[in-house]
Amino acid sequence: MGDFLNLNRLAFFTATIEAGSFTAAADRLGVAKAVVSHQVARLEAELGVTLLMRTTRRLHATEEGRLFYERCALILRQAEQAYGEVSSQSAEPAGTLSLTAPLDYGVTVVVPTIAAYLKAYPQMRVDVIFDDCVSDLVGEGIDLSIRVGWLKDSSHQARRLGSFEQVVVATPEIAARLVDGASPAEAADLPWIANRVLKNALRWTFSHRSLEMVTVDMQSVMTTDKTPSAYACMLAGIGVSVFPDYMVEADLKVGRIVQLFPDWSLPTGGIHAVFPPARFQPAKVRSFVDMLVVAERRRQSRITVAGSAVNAQ
Repeated sequence: MGDFLNLNRLAFFTATIEAGSFTAAADRLGVAKAVVSHQVARLEAELGVTLLMRTTRRLHATEEGRLFYERCALILRQAEQAYGEVSSQSAEPAGTLSLTAPLDYGVTVVVPTIAAYLKAYPQMRVDVIFDDCVSDLVGEGIDLSIRVGWLKDSSHQARRLGSFEQVVVATPEIAARLVDGASPAEAADLPWIANRVLKNALRWTFSHRSLEMVTVDMQSVMTTDKTPSAYACMLAGIGVSVFPDYMVEADLKVGRIVQLFPDWSLPTGGIHAVFPPARFQPAKVRSFVDMLVVAERRRQSRITVAGSAVNAQ
């Protein structure tokens, strides 16, 4: 092996693994296919190991190649993070922003923010995972996690972006089974869709404006493990369920669904940006979070105006 580590060759190799071919890797890196192929071949020659098996259709990593890729990806992420920290005062973000977000909030708020972010910083790339599970930010090399709900104590840093209300909704046909001014206690007689993502999917404690509180145990007709699938089931008229306000806003506005028990409320949840522990946040992270804060404020303003209009009727 040479006297120094060539990070460029590691970048060419990891891009080839992730893209699945020399051609796709070259497109991603903005270089000629021959450059990528040559650099990977030089890397294999330096190591004295075959990293890729070449077939007529695509490339496949050997066992050594797979193990080497895992180490290379970590090295490159750490190098990028180090660069970002050193240049944390730079006005222009650089590199790849990796983040995770729940699918429901991600589609509603995060995706439009990513679009605005890439338009503002066309030199950036974004690698996003939509998942309700809490990721290991340090172990998986993730720059940022958007978490919706109740934040658990951890060693990570967090910035509050906003909050959301939990809303009980159903189709107009199911909502018609309740009389005006019905108490949440009557929800126990309605068909309920249980969402396993929630800690207590069938027990809910409601608070009234008069400070009265009532806890209700619901009866499920269906259980699902994802919030978007629970929402689809509710729209299909299967039953009643609870969703965050950002998810129901559009359908409530056009009357496709109805909010049940509007004089009663459920606990408010938080929306946070969570970062791995670090003294400085790279410019790419700070810029994106700043844009998310603006997007969340706009969303909150829309919901406040919509709620005021409903209360005035």
